[in-house]
Amino acid sequence: MERVPRLGSLAILGAATLLGLLASTDRLGGSVERMIEPLRFRAVARPATGRTVIVEMDAASIAAIGRWPWPRGHHAAVVDRLHRAGAASIVFDVDFSAASDPAGDAALAAALGRSGGKVALPTFAQDAATDDRRQVEALPLPAFRDGAALASVSVLPDADGMVRAMPLATITAGVPRPSLSAYIAARAGRADGDFPINYAIDPASIPRLSFAAVEHGRFAADAVRGRDVLIGATAIEIGDRYATGTHGVLPGVVIQALATETLREGVPVRGSAPTVLSVALVLAALTLRARRGRTLAGGMLCAGAGVAGLVLAAQKLLLVYYPLVPGLTLVAATAALAGARLVATRFRTERATDQATGLPNHRAFLADPPDRTTIGVAQVGNLDALAAVLDADGAAQAVLRTAERLRLVSADGRVWRVGTSSLAFGLDPEQATGAALAALRTMLLQPVEVGGRRVDVALTIGTAEMGTAPERLAAATIAAGEAARAGIFWRAASTGRESLERSVSLMGELDTGIAAGDVRVHYQPKLCLKSKRIRSAEALVRWHHPERGPIRPDLFIPMAEETDRIEPVTLHVLATVLHDLATWRARGFEVTAAVNISAKLLLAPSFNTAVEQLLDTNPVPPGALIFEVTESAAMADPDGAAATLRRYRDRGLAVSMDDYGTGQSTLSYLQRLPLSELKIDRSFVQFAHQRDEDAVLVRSTVDLAHRLGMKVVAEGVEEEQGLRFLTEIGCDYAQGYAVAKPMPEPAFVALLEREAADMRAA
Repeated sequence: MERVPRLGSLAILGAATLLGLLASTDRLGGSVERMIEPLRFRAVARPATGRTVIVEMDAASIAAIGRWPWPRGHHAAVVDRLHRAGAASIVFDVDFSAASDPAGDAALAAALGRSGGKVALPTFAQDAATDDRRQVEALPLPAFRDGAALASVSVLPDADGMVRAMPLATITAGVPRPSLSAYIAARAGRADGDFPINYAIDPASIPRLSFAAVEHGRFAADAVRGRDVLIGATAIEIGDRYATGTHGVLPGVVIQALATETLREGVPVRGSAPTVLSVALVLAALTLRARRGRTLAGGMLCAGAGVAGLVLAAQKLLLVYYPLVPGLTLVAATAALAGARLVATRFRTERATDQATGLPNHRAFLADPPDRTTIGVAQVGNLDALAAVLDADGAAQAVLRTAERLRLVSADGRVWRVGTSSLAFGLDPEQATGAALAALRTMLLQPVEVGGRRVDVALTIGTAEMGTAPERLAAATIAAGEAARAGIFWRAASTGRESLERSVSLMGELDTGIAAGDVRVHYQPKLCLKSKRIRSAEALVRWHHPERGPIRPDLFIPMAEETDRIEPVTLHVLATVLHDLATWRARGFEVTAAVNISAKLLLAPSFNTAVEQLLDTNPVPPGALIFEVTESAAMADPDGAAATLRRYRDRGLAVSMDDYGTGQSTLSYLQRLPLSELKIDRSFVQFAHQRDEDAVLVRSTVDLAHRLGMKVVAEGVEEEQGLRFLTEIGCDYAQGYAVAKPMPEPAFVALLEREAADMRAA
């Protein structure tokens, strides 16, 4: 047996220990620690104790009460119900710092007085303004304080927006106050102290009661007798939701309940990295004495498993949360037997890393660019403003949060910071389309959270698909700048002067294409899930150029919008659909058809006048024609959009909100618009039959829409299992490849005829 020389073993252990120490810093090991954190909790998963009960302000309660904000008489009734049922404590995660209607406030104050001191109300502090770091403290109204205790509802998201810890106490109005979880669990702690939440507890195992059910006494007293009750919002439309690494996005009240369950066992503490490194060093040193090859590899695997097992045992039995990455890094580095090479690799990594964000930089891109993909460049247009408001580190964090979102669509999961305000990423060809980039735009429009503040990052995208990697990067960067100057979200790079000239001339040929019949309408069928028949279709524009062949819609539609040519295209589609609807009705096919209306056109007087003229000369039965608008189109001017859409509803047209769920819709917003239909975005529908969290969102949206008198269309249905799931939850229509692909009008009519023949034969 050839043993490793002593000096060699010492060098390996020294280099490995150094790497382990480096991995103990948040900058290097923190992201990996956060990545594996869900696995740690799942390894020791357990149910809740059942001693904490959530009374949730859910969608059913919103529908039952019928208005928002709720009159506080409802809260008073719930307090009385819970008190009479024998709840040990009643804790609100609901803001009572502003006055409401006097009668409701008086009713709540009286109920608090009757509770015998069992109620706790929330207090919190927040920044006075975006550029003002002074704290504004929110306390319940004075009338409520005499009959209730006060507890903090502050939440401590990390820089990446994930909630991993909660405070034990905070100071408001100069008084230390326990957090909700510390108050319920009767745990003491310093106002600047916090504790890690035990996400090994299954949030689904926490007992829940609907607010409306409790208010009306429709619950068993045993469900709350002797238990601590947390009252807060779980309905999606109310908000108050936070991201967690283990359980996805959770309502704030559920996180408060998990924190309470954590403290019932004791106050967790964070263990030190040196302790883990010491254990790992001993195990690695013992393993170095083993034979080379498979024996050494097996020994290192056992050493890594030993480190992980001891860390998990300490977490479960001692409530000490040790970092796992430093120990595993030490073991892995020792197994590599190449300390000098690891140091060199580390040097190369630093040279290829943007120091402000930790992202790979321009040098890293040139060394290992994405292969055979379209290159996209996202430019941050307001980086200077972000730096002025957040400081340089905060602006860098905003860039990093944006990179994390781009990583979700990157072809290989990589994102580079190739310039101060530029992020590069690879896109598969099918992702570099207008529809895909429109979905990306919706995601990127969401504010990012930096240091507990939500900020907007102004982005434009440029894409390039021809040339070498440096050429594609340069072209995409130029295209992103052109998009910013044009005031649009995305622009594809020109691939040379000839291509640029073709693009310029293309819009000049659009009117000719419409007149010649080269711009046509295809229809994608929508399946009525109740009758299992095709009852509707979406009109989609197609352009077959006589010389250039088929031109993709995602190429010419954005160009038409940019050059103000989208109006004649849409009017052409609308006229075609009106003609086809009349033809179908004459043949006995009473199907409906939907036409997409661009955001630019919704409030354009000339377009709306032309639409009125078309409808006057081509009347259709009520509900036969559907106008589809996106959330972003309607939200640009909600009042103007509502007025325009209401005129169309008055004429008998149906109005559908397209891509619902990807914007900022709220319950009050949906109530304001005269909507007939919601189309749930494909990003929620595609895996709803596989993922519980997506299923909950789709099911709740269907229930909400039905309560508001709307039909629901699910987009992007590609599997038979998805159709079955949508049928089971009562969705009205399904659209996608599982039903049928878009097709020319004759093929659509043939489909209707075959369906009718099948019905007659049956």
